[in-house]
Amino acid sequence: MFFKKKINRENILNIIENKNLFRRYMMLIFGLLIYSITYNSFFVRNNLVFGGSSSVATILKDYIDPSITILFISIVALLLSFIFMGKRFAVSTIAGSLLFPLFVNLTSNIVLPIPKDDMMLVAICGAVLIGLANGIIGKTGLSSGGLDSIVHILSKKLKISSGNAYLILNGFIVIIGGYRFGWRMLLYALIILYIISIVSDKVIMSISMNKTFFIVTNKVSEVKEFIMNNLSRGVTVLDAKGGFTDHDKEVIMAVIPTIEYFKAKEGILEIDPNAFFTITDSYQVYGQDSHRRKKGKDVNF
Repeated sequence: MFFKKKINRENILNIIENKNLFRRYMMLIFGLLIYSITYNSFFVRNNLVFGGSSSVATILKDYIDPSITILFISIVALLLSFIFMGKRFAVSTIAGSLLFPLFVNLTSNIVLPIPKDDMMLVAICGAVLIGLANGIIGKTGLSSGGLDSIVHILSKKLKISSGNAYLILNGFIVIIGGYRFGWRMLLYALIILYIISIVSDKVIMSISMNKTFFIVTNKVSEVKEFIMNNLSRGVTVLDAKGGFTDHDKEVIMAVIPTIEYFKAKEGILEIDPNAFFTITDSYQVYGQDSHRRKKGKDVNF
């Protein structure tokens, strides 16, 4: 029985990952194209660093072509993903890992008419466009690869949240950028990162770092097992009563990271198309084990 359920869960993930695949890859390409044009027009030419493989390429631009640096980082990150995160995760990053450096190279000669004498305006406009690109990419459920993959590896191996891994890695890059181009650029980086996070979240349905799902379904066991085993997230089952029917119900509550929002939403609907669920922003989640199961028991949030 357990083996059969495991196969079903794997089938659900396969269905999700292949759902609307053409449209999602078109959105990925569009998002990467916006990102590449913005990077070449606003960031690399003005020595603006905000994190990620593109910022590493900006720091090294006087020595190595940015597209080469990004390609090198993407390939290394892809190999590490296969080793530490598994084939399924790595495969989802292949397209982004190869297309991003290609687009950076192809759009390197595109120059948008932007005011060079107002660095604040350049930083704000560039951040808005990068946030738009990140939001479009995030809605696909795919990944652009590069240092984003390294963030997931650090999170897994160091047992820290993805947010903390992101801050550590990109904070280090921004500090190096400040040393390389001047500490004034560090202040611009803080503004850029804030705007990018706001715009990205608004594009991806106002998604914050986490989403809390409240799920009413007739397939409680299947949904619960999907969240715990495929998304590796704890759940809490709440007792409830229908207002109209007066029938007893069980409500599943789960806190899902932003990056797994797509899988969670589509997975629930694959298991039970008639499920009723509401999703709210969760800006803070307390408890170091809030994302794990302990000794086979559900974690209570």
